[in-house]
Amino acid sequence: MSLTTNSPGAPLHPDAILDALDPEQRDVALALTGPVCVLAGAGTGKTRAITHRIAYGVRTGAYPPTSVLAVTFTARAAGEMRTRLRDLGAHGVQARTFHAAALRQLGYFWPRIVGGAPPQILEHKAPAVAEAARRVGASVDRVAVRDLSSEVEWSKVSLVTAEDYVRAAAADDRPPPSGYDHQTVARLISAYEDVKTERGVIDFEDVLLMLADMLGSHPHVADQVRSQYRHFVVDEFQDVSPLQHFLLNQWLGDRRELCVVGDPSQTIYSFTGATPHYLLDFTRTYRDAQVVRLVRDYRSTPQVVSLANDLLRRGRVTGALELVAQRPSGPAVSFTTHDDDEAEAAGIAARAARLVADGVRPSEIAVLYRTNAQSASFESALSEAGVSYQVRGGERFFTRKDVRDAIVLLRGAARSADPDQPMPEQVRDVLVSAGWSAEPPHARGAARERWEAMQALVALADDLAAAAPEDAPATLPMLVDELAERAASQHAPTVEGVTLASLHSAKGLEWDAVFLAGMSEGLMPISLAETPEGVEEERRLLYVGITRAREHLEISYARSRNPGGRASRKRTRFLDGLWPDDGRGRRGGAGRGARGQARSQLSGEADVALFDALREWRLSVAREVDKPAFTILGDATLAAIAELRPSSTAQLARINGIGPAKIDRYGETLLDLVRGASEVS
Repeated sequence: MSLTTNSPGAPLHPDAILDALDPEQRDVALALTGPVCVLAGAGTGKTRAITHRIAYGVRTGAYPPTSVLAVTFTARAAGEMRTRLRDLGAHGVQARTFHAAALRQLGYFWPRIVGGAPPQILEHKAPAVAEAARRVGASVDRVAVRDLSSEVEWSKVSLVTAEDYVRAAAADDRPPPSGYDHQTVARLISAYEDVKTERGVIDFEDVLLMLADMLGSHPHVADQVRSQYRHFVVDEFQDVSPLQHFLLNQWLGDRRELCVVGDPSQTIYSFTGATPHYLLDFTRTYRDAQVVRLVRDYRSTPQVVSLANDLLRRGRVTGALELVAQRPSGPAVSFTTHDDDEAEAAGIAARAARLVADGVRPSEIAVLYRTNAQSASFESALSEAGVSYQVRGGERFFTRKDVRDAIVLLRGAARSADPDQPMPEQVRDVLVSAGWSAEPPHARGAARERWEAMQALVALADDLAAAAPEDAPATLPMLVDELAERAASQHAPTVEGVTLASLHSAKGLEWDAVFLAGMSEGLMPISLAETPEGVEEERRLLYVGITRAREHLEISYARSRNPGGRASRKRTRFLDGLWPDDGRGRRGGAGRGARGQARSQLSGEADVALFDALREWRLSVAREVDKPAFTILGDATLAAIAELRPSSTAQLARINGIGPAKIDRYGETLLDLVRGASEVS
C-alpha cells in the first residue's frame, strides 16, 4: 500500500504509517522499546522501516519527537532521513551524522565547561602530518603523507594511542604505511598530537573523543544530554568504529533504548577502523534484544539478486542474509571480456549511450570501479560518445561557484516573488541569467556542466511544486529554504549525467543500470588485500556493487591494460562458477548442467528454444575454429538475441557484445536462426 497524505509533512494516523509497510518492516515499526537489532539486506527498505518506526512512536505518544536521536554515517543519508521524517509528520526528531551530533553538543557545552569558544577544527590532516613527519626525521612525499594521515585516523578511531600503536598494529596484522616501520609511525602519531596542540586546533576524531570524555567526567553534562535524548537509532551499525561506539555508550549511559540497523555483508570500511563486531555481538550484549530480519529485496530484479546471493555463498561472510527478490524478472546479467582497458571503456560508453537512447535517464546509469584512477578512461570514452557524466567524489554540488551564484539570485528573487506566478516559472526566469536555457548547449565541457547544474535546480523546483497540495502551492521562499537545508546536509539535487564512482563511494546509492568495470585479479580483489580477511572484504565490496543495480547489470574486465598489450589479466576469482562458460559450475547447482546454468540468465520474455539453438550453433562454430565457445558470443549476448529476436542487421547491432566484425562474420546466420525459430513458433 502506498502512503499518502493530505499535505506534505501533515501528521498521519498511526494505522496509515503501519499500512505502508511489509510484515517485517511492520515488526520493526512496532518494536518501539529497545534494545532492537534490525538486520537489513541491500534494497530491503531499511530507511523506510526505521523512519516509520520513529514516526509511529511519535504518533502513538511512545516518545516525544525531541527525545529521539538518529545517527548515520553520511550527511546525505542524514538529510534523506530528515526529509522522510518530515514527510511523515515527525517534526523535531534529530537525524544527524555522528560528527554533526557530537560537534553540536561539544559547541554547546565547551563554553560552560572549558570556557571560551571551542578550538578550530583541522579540515585536513595532511599539513600537520607532514610537519610531524619532519619532526621525527621521516622523509615524505604527497602519497606518503596521504597514507600516514589515514593511519593516524585509523589509530584514533580505533582508540589506539601512540604508546599502544606498535602492539595494536601487530595484533591486527596491519602493515605499516608507505614502508615505514611501526615504531616510526608511533612516534609520528605522538608528534602529530603535539603539532595540533601547538596550533590550537583539533581534528574530527577529537570532536568525538572530547565529547565522550566530557560526558564521562562531568555527570551534570551527561545528565543533561541523557535527559534530552532518551531513544537512539543507529543506521549502518556494521560500520561503527570503537570511537563511535564509545561515544554511543556515553550517550546511552545505563539505558537500553537503542535500535541498531545494519548488514554484515556490507562491511567495507574495515581499513578505516569500522568493525561489524558490535552488530554481530549485539544479541550477546543485549540478550533480550528483539531481532528483525529484512530480506525482501525491492530494489533489484531476480537476476541481480540471484548473482548477489551466489557471490556471498562462495565466501565466508558471517551473518550473511539471503535476499528474496520482489521485482518482476528483468534482463540477464551481462558478462563481457574486452581486449584492453580502452576497448572496455569504449564498449561501456556505447552501451550507456544505447540505454539513454532507449529512454534510461543518464542519472540512472553508473559506472563503478575499484580505484579512482580508473575514472579517466571512462570520462574520455563517455565524452567521445556524447554522453554527459559526473564524477562522484569530485567537487561538491553546493560548493560550485555557479551553483552558489544561482542560489544568491534565487534568494534575492524570493524577497519580491510574484505570488500569482507559478514557482517553477519564476525559477526559470531567474536562472536564465545564470546560464540556464530551455535546451542544453551543444558544446560540452564547462558550458554543459554549468547548464546541467542549473537544470538540476530547475528539476528540483518542478519536483517541489508537484509535491505541494493545490490549496498550498510551493513558493520561491520554500525552494530557497529547501536548498539551504540540502546545502547544510550536502544533499545535492540530481544532475543529469552518468555517474562515475568508486565502489566504496557508491555504497548507499542505486541506479537503474550499473556497469561494474575492471573486474580482474589485482583490481578485484585489489592486490593490497593480502590476508584472508582482506580478500573477504573485497568480496563484500563486489556484493555492494552488484546490489546497486535495479535492472541492468553488466560486468566486464579487460585482458590487457593497453591496446596490443599482453593479454595476461584474469577475471576476478570471485566470479568463478558465476561467469558464463567458465566450466566451473554454480555451487548448489549439481545436475543442472551448463545449459541449465545458461538458461538461468534468461528473462521471462526470452525464447528458450531459440536460445538453445543459438548455443548449439555457437558450439559447432567453436569446434570448427578450435576456440572456447565464449569467444564466439557470450551467453548474455545469446540471451539478448533470444529475448529481442532481431529481424535486421541494424537491430542486431544494438545488442551488447556484437560488434561490426562479428556482424560481418555471423550476422546472417544469427538472423536466419531467429527467423527459423519464429516460423516454428
